Amino acid sequence: MSLLSPTLEAFWAVVRKGTVQDASYILGITQTGVTQRIRSLEKQLKTTLFIRSRKGMKLTTEGEALLQYVKGSLDIEGMALSRIHRAAKDSIIEVGISGPSSILRSRVIPNLIAVKNQFPLLRYRFDLSDVDSNVDKLKIGACDLAILEHHQVTREMDSKVIKAEKYCLFGPVSWKKRSLAEILETESIVDFNSSDMMTFHFLDKYRLKNKVRKERHFANNTDAIASMLIAGLGYSVLSEEFAKPYVKKNELCELASDQFYDFKIALAWYPRPEKPAYLAAIIQAIS
Repeated sequence: MSLLSPTLEAFWAVVRKGTVQDASYILGITQTGVTQRIRSLEKQLKTTLFIRSRKGMKLTTEGEALLQYVKGSLDIEGMALSRIHRAAKDSIIEVGISGPSSILRSRVIPNLIAVKNQFPLLRYRFDLSDVDSNVDKLKIGACDLAILEHHQVTREMDSKVIKAEKYCLFGPVSWKKRSLAEILETESIVDFNSSDMMTFHFLDKYRLKNKVRKERHFANNTDAIASMLIAGLGYSVLSEEFAKPYVKKNELCELASDQFYDFKIALAWYPRPEKPAYLAAIIQAIS
């Protein structure tokens, strides 16, 4: 890798190899391309850098002066690159990841433990957020990666489709023997906030929305919603993965067996010219 400009790279290649032909081989361009770069450099400096001879390209006095500049630049470049690579290897690296709490808890955090072991200086900043602001956080740089709904991914973002979350209808275990129709007619929905349509999406899918009570309870935290369901305040859709521990402890039960709503999602980030190895490993681990 060289940080020299294309014209200085051509100059340095001709100095090292002695001929335009040999310089073209190491640069991977035509002899005409090398000549054009040298002429462009000479025009920029308003001087002649080489004199053609039977033995090849001979530096002029001005060319010798430029050679000293190039050698000094390469020395500085070597030290700079060494520091850059050492910093990337030896410095603490923080990566921010925003997304729904259920996904981060059940799939993201457990899957990224192995990546942390691979990159000991990696530090995670998990932002568990169950609102639509995750896309805005990515746009303003408040996080490096975000889990978004498909329609929120924009053209300027890079993204990766990940496994959809399976949402099911849950209520307190004491309702296990009640009919779904009776529950929908008499009990209230518990949702995140007034713009949370997930439960309605589920009911729409199975043509049940017209049977429910429209007033709802709200709690802007998924754990709080689970607690409200356990207390018998209502019913709601929850991620199957998130609800699993509550079902196992016999606190919640599924109210509509074999019925679910697929929440289609993607992992999104903004493109980088050179993706760091730790970032590539994180993206690969989230599926």
